[in-house]
Order: sequence, then structure tokens, then C-alpha cells
Amino acid sequence: MNRKKVLVLGATGNLGAYSALALKDAGFDVVAAGRRASDNSFFEDRGIPYYSIDITDIESFNQLKGLSIEIVADFAGELPSRCAFNPQKLIRTITEATVNVLEFMKEEKCKKIIFPTTPYDLFAYHETGEPIDADAPRSFPPTGDHSIYAIAKNAAVDLIENYHNEYGISRFILRFFTIYQYHPNAYHFADGIMRKMPYRGLMDRAAKGEPINIYGNPNRVKEMVYIKDFVKVVVNAAKSDLEGGFYNIGSPHRVSLEEMIRGIVEVFSPENNKSEVGYDPTKPDTLQSILDWEKTAKDLHYDPQYDYLTMLKDFKMEMENEPMAQLWGTGEYYEKKYGSMLSEEATK
Repeated sequence: MNRKKVLVLGATGNLGAYSALALKDAGFDVVAAGRRASDNSFFEDRGIPYYSIDITDIESFNQLKGLSIEIVADFAGELPSRCAFNPQKLIRTITEATVNVLEFMKEEKCKKIIFPTTPYDLFAYHETGEPIDADAPRSFPPTGDHSIYAIAKNAAVDLIENYHNEYGISRFILRFFTIYQYHPNAYHFADGIMRKMPYRGLMDRAAKGEPINIYGNPNRVKEMVYIKDFVKVVVNAAKSDLEGGFYNIGSPHRVSLEEMIRGIVEVFSPENNKSEVGYDPTKPDTLQSILDWEKTAKDLHYDPQYDYLTMLKDFKMEMENEPMAQLWGTGEYYEKKYGSMLSEEATK
């Protein structure tokens, strides 16, 4: 059996690690690559070779030449949530690096690229209350910490479209909001400031039985996509014979802010000490944007299996079992590293 070989870039990251494992389980011959010098033998122990690659350096790709790679799943590149604001780094690791990836693909005659983009390229359609079409005209927000990120992603996608037209590389551009998954690092940057992710903070409060307030309109809805549904789209994109295009990835049932909070309380609060839920309508409403994923269902057989509560229960199980600790470390490590640091700053 001739198994197609897939290169997963950004394999040590949130999406890349789960995607590499899912592709391996689906029968693909997987090569993992990440910027880390070592993956702590995580991939080797699972039958996947690992290469340390700097995607901003075209010479770094020489390690991968001659491996007969047919498909590239590119989850590499900087995220605004993982670094203090650095526009040069965003352009360098997203836009410029995509040129390196595409040149490597052209030289190695790779057939397909799978690439994540941001829903902020459709910011003009946010808050309309209507599902946003996957092929709606793209733009970028004029301000904010996601503005240059969206510009960098748009430019990368335009480059991919050019190589599709010039060299026949099929492309599957996946658009989504947050992909929910357990990662031991519960901290991120928002507007350039490090803080705990809001939903992880809510889980902490629920676990302690502390009261939780719902801010703004409790009926505003969110797309809640779980990693184990997301990777099925990646696998089906790798299997597809289509030329590809833009694909939105949304949740099976959009979750209201109230459902989100009460679900966290149900799953994470102790039975004898459930958090009380209150309301604070004076606070700003949460963002409400809805993605139309009909095209994804049609072309890539997207049929999400994890409803919200099932997702939370699986999330909690992974939080307790730490299945990726060999690659990422443990929650305790990051809590000591970042939690204590933020606590010290708060007392200054």
C-alpha cells in the first residue's frame, strides 16, 4: 500500500500535535517538524520522525528534501495570543515563511497545502447575526491586536492562491475562531498583556465553587469547536481529491454565553459546592460571530461529534490525565511559571 506522506509544520503546537497524531491514525505517513530543538522524543515514540525546522530560513528546509512529501499541513507561525505584540515577527513567521513553504513544495513537487487562517479576515461581517459565508470577500480590522495578524494571514493566503494557480498546488484554507482543547499552559497575551485565558479562569473558579457572573447579554452565542472534531477536517482535507478553497469550521450547536457558563459549572464544580451564577448586564457584550460551515460539511464531510458538554467532559479528563505532558509539560509547571509571576506583579 502506497501511503501518502504528510509534513506537519508547527507539530509541537496546539493544532499541529493533535493533527499529526490524527493523520498517523488515519493511515498517512507523517513527518513532524517544529521550531523546538527537541520534541522530547514525543513523536519518535509514536512512530513519527521529528525535524527541528526554522520556517523563516529557507535553508532549514534542506533537511526535508528527498522525503517524497506530497502534502503539507502548515500550522506554524506566530500567534498574537502567544507573544507580546511584535508586527515584524508576525509578518516574518506567517507571510515570509509561507513563501519558504511554497518554494519548498514547488521544488519537491508537493501536491497540497492545508493552512489555517483567521476569522478576522471577515471582520466586516462580524456582529451581523448571520452566518458568514466561507467565500465572503476578505479584509482586515483597521485596529487592534489582531489587525496585523489578519494582514499577515491574508497575504499568506494570497501567496497560496498564486502558487495554486501557477503550479497546481491544491489548497485547503481552514477558518475558525478558538479551537478548544486542553493545553497545560492556560496563559496567553491579550492586547499585549499576559493573563489567564478567560475560559480557563472560569474553570478554575468553578472548580473552587466560587461565584461566577455572566457579563452583558447572556444570549450571545459562540462557536465552540473541539480539537477532536477539528482534526477530522484536517484528515479529510488530506484525503480529498478536490482543488480545495476556503472552509469555515464551526460548532455543531452554537453555545450561548449562559450555556457556556452553566456547562462549566456543571462539569467542573464539585457536586457539593456548585458555583452560583449571577448576571452583570453593565459589562460589555461578548463578540458574536457565526460561521457558515455548509461547504465544509459538503466537501470535507464535516460532522462534528462533540457537543458542548461532551467537549467539557473530555477536556476535564485530559486536564487530569495530561496526555501530552511528554511534549508540553504539565499544568502545574505553567502555573508555577506564569501564575506566580502574575500574582507577584498584582501585589506590587
